[in-house]
Amino acid sequence: MSFSAVDHGMMARALQLAEHGLWTTSPNPRVGCVLVRDGQIVGEGWHKQAGGPHAEVNALRAAGHFARGATAYVTLEPCSHYGRTPPCAEALIAAGVSRVVSAMTDPNPLVSGQGLALLQAAGIATASGLLENEARELNIGFVSRMSRGRPWLRLKTAASLDGKTALNNGVSQWITGPAARRDGHRWRARACAILTGIGTVRDDDPQLNVRDVETTRQPLRVVVDSKLETPLTARILQGGPVLIVGALENLEKMEMLRSTGAEVLIFPNAAGKVELKDLLEELGRRGINEVHAEAGFKLNGSLLREGLVDELLLYLAPCLIGHTASGLFNLPELTNLDGKHQLQIRDLRQVGEDIRLIARFR
Repeated sequence: MSFSAVDHGMMARALQLAEHGLWTTSPNPRVGCVLVRDGQIVGEGWHKQAGGPHAEVNALRAAGHFARGATAYVTLEPCSHYGRTPPCAEALIAAGVSRVVSAMTDPNPLVSGQGLALLQAAGIATASGLLENEARELNIGFVSRMSRGRPWLRLKTAASLDGKTALNNGVSQWITGPAARRDGHRWRARACAILTGIGTVRDDDPQLNVRDVETTRQPLRVVVDSKLETPLTARILQGGPVLIVGALENLEKMEMLRSTGAEVLIFPNAAGKVELKDLLEELGRRGINEVHAEAGFKLNGSLLREGLVDELLLYLAPCLIGHTASGLFNLPELTNLDGKHQLQIRDLRQVGEDIRLIARFR
């Protein structure tokens, strides 16, 4: 299907609006809507938070009676089912729009296409697929949860140019500069959960919350702690929801951790460690779209070996700290290069004095 220059421009605007919900819509997708009549924008809206009006409803309210006969540009197929709010497809029909263009269909295979079908049955012209890649990127975690049953996992790490994350004595603060650290907090803010390991909790005693940027919510913090060794004085247990995931059902330790307000789950594997795939599927069931992992080289390596890392967010500082320092990932030795993990660089830029690299596995 061909789209006009006006179609492209209006959908690009809808995507801009959807980005306003980058940090607030979880577990719902980020969606924007633009209503256009006679070549003029008559209403705009975006989904602000779960439980609130969807993008289409906000745009229709802004347009009022000018919505009749308008074209609606929506970054995601209008919903056709009753959730916390009525179906947006029915609201568009009631408002009398004449055409609906969606960037992509709903990634949930149980409802995909039904919203567009409802509109078509009411005599409204529909089209889909305009700027679809951009729309998918904006909601990559929601798409992952709907299609794979688990969140999109972004692994963030910071290293020197020789690939080291900490000195041999454990000192790691700070390898990167303030601009890179602030940028890292923006990525934390868009995630639904922050994942780390007991080694990081013991060595660094981090808070792992969003501090350097303003946000209206704090992500769930998840600690992979096979033996339930998280100290009761750990800073991560303060100031927000925490999930401790172990592999051993030690009732005494579980009760002590729960007394701090933390939730404790047990997901063992055959090796006596946490079954990471089961953990991610549980997070998916809880509506977690994006997981932001900040861990040490052991958990980083485990996530990579089990094929659970979707994206690398790597900050490289312009310094060298020596071969005895800690590396990025605990991975097995290769005997030939056929076994190397092949990456595709998606973005490369300078942030302050550091380099930020975003890559995905081929």
